[in-house]
Amino acid sequence: MSTTSSSLLEALAEYDTPTVCNVVELWDIRPRNSGYMDGSIEACFPQMPPMVGYALTSTFRSMSPPRSGDVYSGIAQQVEAFAELPGPAVVVFQDLDEPTASATFGEVMCTTYQAFGAKGIITSGAGRDLDQVEGIEFPAFTNGTICAHGYCHTPTVNVPVTVGGLTIFPSDLLHGDRNGVTTIPADIASEVPEACKELMAAEQIVLDYLKGTSLNPKDYAQARKECADAIATLGKRLRGER
Repeated sequence: MSTTSSSLLEALAEYDTPTVCNVVELWDIRPRNSGYMDGSIEACFPQMPPMVGYALTSTFRSMSPPRSGDVYSGIAQQVEAFAELPGPAVVVFQDLDEPTASATFGEVMCTTYQAFGAKGIITSGAGRDLDQVEGIEFPAFTNGTICAHGYCHTPTVNVPVTVGGLTIFPSDLLHGDRNGVTTIPADIASEVPEACKELMAAEQIVLDYLKGTSLNPKDYAQARKECADAIATLGKRLRGER
């Protein structure tokens, strides 16, 4: 991973996921109701800081044994594929079983991914060993928790997957925290951190006003207008408008 890429991910991790979502909206390059996972995907460890990395996508099954090979053989294929990403991996699983039959991951899998440089894991299925995974400070996002692993295996790696209503492609840039997970379009990613800083400064106009002691609707409306004007100006600049 290049120094530039490393610095970018560190800068993105300084901001929460809602702020990133708000900033991406300003480019107006995708519908506002797209690009993020729905409420079925929740952070297992809400207290952890934002997770930022590139999607290493895989499918998952555990209801029945694989037709051939070891149930854990997919892990080696996954960590080998980390090298194909532009930066550190976020392992993303689509659980193909309906309903979910068992946990996608546990302590050993997450420790393996982390040892090879991954920044977190997301599954449309379930997780387990949550105390141990929390102990190694490895962000995890799931649709629930199940205590057993069943016949867990990874049929495919580096394919488009759908998690939380969102289609994730290999190498998509992901940002997630206790509020959820979003993608960041690659062509604007380098501009997002500075735009987040400016957006927060605009919002601070209203927040600072609300900390005052002589509040009234007229002045509140003025503070809101100043905030909205600053955000509108930022959006125009990001979109290249005059």
